[in-house]
Amino acid sequence: MTSEIFIHPQAIVEAGAELGEGCTIGPFCVVGSNVKVGNRVTLKSHVVLAGNTSIGDDTIIFPFAVIGEISQDKKYKGEKTFLRIGARNNIREHVTMHTGTRGGGGLTQIGSDGLFMAGCHIAHDATVGNHAIIANSAAIAGHCILEDNVIVGGLCGIHQRVRIGKGAIIGALTMVTHDVIPYCLVQGTRGKVRGLNYVGLKRRGVSRYEISNLTAVFEELMKGEGTFHERAEKLNERENSAYVKDMVQFILGDSSRAFLKSG
Repeated sequence: MTSEIFIHPQAIVEAGAELGEGCTIGPFCVVGSNVKVGNRVTLKSHVVLAGNTSIGDDTIIFPFAVIGEISQDKKYKGEKTFLRIGARNNIREHVTMHTGTRGGGGLTQIGSDGLFMAGCHIAHDATVGNHAIIANSAAIAGHCILEDNVIVGGLCGIHQRVRIGKGAIIGALTMVTHDVIPYCLVQGTRGKVRGLNYVGLKRRGVSRYEISNLTAVFEELMKGEGTFHERAEKLNERENSAYVKDMVQFILGDSSRAFLKSG
């Protein structure tokens, strides 16, 4: 492992850009003057890094990705906004990630250890947690919040201001217009909750007991007596499981949208 920085002679790194140790900047890449690149980051070729953008250590960005350009929000008027990307992300071909807007807090935030497949889009002021997988040509709209370990299938559309709870999976070709509670599986042209993400839970090593308990809680949430929030409040008082707490506290959190229900 070398600490030397390699910049291809046909790349452009503007004055003011900060490059960490061991970076590789491939041919025809453009790195803007306000960009900060961490250690051992690789830009394959034809990558554009713009705006007030920071890239975490050991991230790999593939050809024709455009990272840190301004928002597509028509209300954006040139204010100083930011994009922050964590470590060890794999950002594939033609991915776009935009900086924030003043109306959304000015920051688009990406966690660590994510896989962003070819052609996906992360819009202004979105927050994406750790270990996310965003598949080919999926679009995450402005102000969305995706918690840790979320998977979004190919060609999905996530409506602005939607929250997706940790461990949830969105099947391919799904449009999501309401919040998705943690650990759920969502499918359908207009997405509906089809059950729990059992495969994801098992892969994370969740015990059979915890999965059985979560299944019972899910059924109670979807079909029990009282309103959806009332059921969540009762479960929050009764249950001690961390997974159940994740689910009910997500429901009781602040949101401008309703929740997807089973169907």
